[in-house]
Amino acid sequence: MSTQFQPIAARPSPVRQSGPMVWVRRNLFADWKSVLATVIVAAVLVWALPGLWRWVIAGAVFRPDPEACQAARGVGACWGVVAEKYRIILFGRYPFEDQWRPLVATLLVIGGLIVSCMRAFWKPWLGLLWVGILAVFFTLMGGGVLGLESVRTEVWGGLPLTIMLAVLSLFLAFPLSVVVALGRRAKLPAIRTICVLYVELIRGVPLISVLFMASFMFPLFVPQGVTVDVLVRVIAGLTLFIAAYMAETVRGGLQAVPKGQFEAADSLGLGYWQTQRLIVLPQALSLVVPSIMNTFISLFKDTSLVTIVSLYELTGALSLALNSDVQWRPFKLEAYFFITLIYFTGCFAMSRYSLWVEKQLSASKAR
Repeated sequence: MSTQFQPIAARPSPVRQSGPMVWVRRNLFADWKSVLATVIVAAVLVWALPGLWRWVIAGAVFRPDPEACQAARGVGACWGVVAEKYRIILFGRYPFEDQWRPLVATLLVIGGLIVSCMRAFWKPWLGLLWVGILAVFFTLMGGGVLGLESVRTEVWGGLPLTIMLAVLSLFLAFPLSVVVALGRRAKLPAIRTICVLYVELIRGVPLISVLFMASFMFPLFVPQGVTVDVLVRVIAGLTLFIAAYMAETVRGGLQAVPKGQFEAADSLGLGYWQTQRLIVLPQALSLVVPSIMNTFISLFKDTSLVTIVSLYELTGALSLALNSDVQWRPFKLEAYFFITLIYFTGCFAMSRYSLWVEKQLSASKAR
């Protein structure tokens, strides 16, 4: 018995699920509430943008001319203050003729951070690369070798100091936080008590107090004649402070790992450290990526507090640049917008990278 061929009727093409129009429809015009919010925000922007454009661009003064800036006050911004003072803001009191050294050192550290964020470079030699980067950084900044003039740490400042404090403190705090988090879950009462006391003591005081004690009170407890550089003391204070907060984040991740994972490790005959390294910690850390990144961002901004111990990082260098110059002092707002842009760039980059890591982890779990 033969059957006659019956062609299937053409079906409509699938609806496009990506692209700018899809994003606009999904995020701005999904329902009447989204439409109303979009209209209100658009109205506010239409009202505010012309004045903002006039102050930021059209009526602004870009050349380093204090008289022109005074004439434009109330009409446009004075970006000339950035053109005039950017070197002091970025490099603080570092000797003017040697400011190429902190520039190269900072670019080297930023390059190391970019490389470290790329999955293709997650190799065993990455740790050795960072040892080399930090060695070159401190060699360039401190000098005293290879024909470089020696520069005391007291005059380091600006962006290089901010980035170095944040990066080095994070690198030191992360393994310490993991150890403390494991210690708080240890079965030995002595280890558990020490870790609990450390976390509660550090979290019970503000960062300013920790920096103050590290800078001014710690020297009172060392033997006479022994001096510890103020930069080392500040790094130690930041490391201990951030590690205490991060330890609680990691402990939360450890508690979220199902008990069956530990039982499976025991059935395989894995020891304690093998279980933690191969099974528990990878899962725990993947669960708390947003919280860990939030701690990183917080520390990057909190480096501004080291000004109280006479280390002039980015915000301290800005005050140093303007407080002593009567002509440019009225234009602090524009200078603060400049360093705000630097902080925002760093924090936004960390936030986006955190989202990328979360996507990678969710894709691996989906498989």
